[in-house]
Amino acid sequence: MPASGAVTRNTLRQQIADALRDEVLAGRLQPGEEFTVKQIAEQYGVSATPVREALVDLCAQGLLDSDQHRGFRVHQYSIADYRDMVEARMLVVDGIFRRHAPATVPPEPDHNLGVALVSIRRRGEAAARAARAGDLDILIGYDIRYWRELGRLVSANDHIADFLHRLRVQAWVFSVPYLRSERDVLGWLWSGHVELVDAITRGDAEAAVQVVRDYNAHSLEWADRLEARAR
Repeated sequence: MPASGAVTRNTLRQQIADALRDEVLAGRLQPGEEFTVKQIAEQYGVSATPVREALVDLCAQGLLDSDQHRGFRVHQYSIADYRDMVEARMLVVDGIFRRHAPATVPPEPDHNLGVALVSIRRRGEAAARAARAGDLDILIGYDIRYWRELGRLVSANDHIADFLHRLRVQAWVFSVPYLRSERDVLGWLWSGHVELVDAITRGDAEAAVQVVRDYNAHSLEWADRLEARAR
């Protein structure tokens, strides 16, 4: 068993990593923004060790870049990076729903799969409401949890689920600065969460695949618009 001090440090490390990730997702830490271990340690009132470990973890997740002489900075994804994320997501999710879509299961409280689907649907409802209202802060939190739980349920493979979760966070990190400057943000926020989980609940793999394909096409269309605007 690890010493209690190690447990405390690891917990603090995760808390700092989560807090910084949320700062990036909220747009309070902008792409390219630089900071040091000392600055973050002073901001949170903690020692340098768990901060350094948290920043290294975020680098491994692709959210930060490390510079030996200047500290750390928020990673800046390009539109091409975003396209690659969407295409990778498309290939993996399409395969998951074709091979692992669960059979029709009534959401009875005593059935584990049914209970999981009901929980995911509730998150999906909250995410969809936030998308229709244009509330990015609420949407991002629910959307990330929705897709993480759904990925674990339908893939039955933690490695695949973790990969998709990492892509989801990275895609939001790219999207947030652009979406916050969009005049018509409602037109670009996907709200098909409930439609997707309902298709899975029915055991309708074809419908689930189509929802995901439409979503990815919508994402690529948005990337096209960003490219056109940048010319």
